[in-house]
Amino acid sequence: MLEGKTALVVGVANNRSIAWAIASRLAEKGARLALTYQGDRLRENVEELAAELDSPVLAPLDVTDDAQINALFEKLRNEFGSLDVLVHSVAFANREELKGGYSATSREGFALAHDISSYSLTALTRGAIPLMEGREASVLTMTFMGSERTFPNYNVMGVAKASLEASVRYLASELGEKGIRVNAISAGPIKTLAAAGITGLSELMAHYRAHSPLRRTVDTSEVADTALFLASSMSRGITGEVIHVDGGFHIIGT
Repeated sequence: MLEGKTALVVGVANNRSIAWAIASRLAEKGARLALTYQGDRLRENVEELAAELDSPVLAPLDVTDDAQINALFEKLRNEFGSLDVLVHSVAFANREELKGGYSATSREGFALAHDISSYSLTALTRGAIPLMEGREASVLTMTFMGSERTFPNYNVMGVAKASLEASVRYLASELGEKGIRVNAISAGPIKTLAAAGITGLSELMAHYRAHSPLRRTVDTSEVADTALFLASSMSRGITGEVIHVDGGFHIIGT
């Protein structure tokens, strides 16, 4: 499905991350991969995982640093020459901003959550455009239903995800004529490193199992399958969408 294609996956942290499931699936279907890591703390994890793939490109990336973003795409230009898929799986908010009432959100915490969780998609897409233009390329990002409804202990992250989804629509509108599609996957709750900071995650997952039409939560492989679809030509008529992979929970009123 992706033979001869190139893909950049941003956000791999460990073997339980959604980004890693997606990277593995894209590689399995023929794509040549580039992976990023944030700082030395995660470098070893990503290098060990990368060893399971076929000679991926590895690069450091702090999404708040424009110089690192520019260096990343210069490296990809030299290594790949072009880019067909960009996967953005990055989100962060200070732990204290995810507790208590949303009105207590600090100015600094609000700005940080939006910079890393939302603006980074725009910054990365801007860097990718010269490599993607005219290639029927695909940009995809990860979101959560906290963008549409309120969830306990999600607070500023829900607002940042709403911003992210708005960016998907604006980028899709702008880049369609360049042959670049932009979509989002809204996954149900999954136990990942990023989700570990959300108080009550186990209770939330139990609620999904009790009330979603499929009566279960989803796993990273199901998200990866949807990402593969969005990365491939099978979804060539789809852009600006938020596709829910949550066992149908988003259609339920409770």
